[in-house]
Amino acid sequence: MSTSQNAPAALDIVDETFLAVPPSTVAAAFADPRSWTRYWPDLVLEVYTDRGEAGLRWTVRGALVGTMEVWLEPVLDGTVLHYFLRAVLPGSPSPRELRRAADRRARAAKAIALELKETLEDGREPGVPPRAGGAG
Repeated sequence: MSTSQNAPAALDIVDETFLAVPPSTVAAAFADPRSWTRYWPDLVLEVYTDRGEAGLRWTVRGALVGTMEVWLEPVLDGTVLHYFLRAVLPGSPSPRELRRAADRRARAAKAIALELKETLEDGREPGVPPRAGGAG
């Protein structure tokens, strides 16, 4: 969370999670816009940069106004899922409301990443080849 004398208070949320699957597998989880409404039901997202297996960048409207990004970085035998959110809360939120919103958004980002990790890895450990016919 950052503030300035002349600018509205902004949420700056950053999260990184390693998934033991290739970037293409993680990218597929974000490719369908229906997944966006499941992950971020109170936000209206519009893609402004589709980088394929490297991720997506969106403009954000709704409960927040700003930008959001999922960057998928190939690392070792998997992917680091980088999540960035920079947005303001509409209106004039109090410092307490900003702290609560920042905490809620940070927890939600990690929950999404851990849900994807659980689902996409399907029990695969880093360094262990994927099972035949399995994810990754």
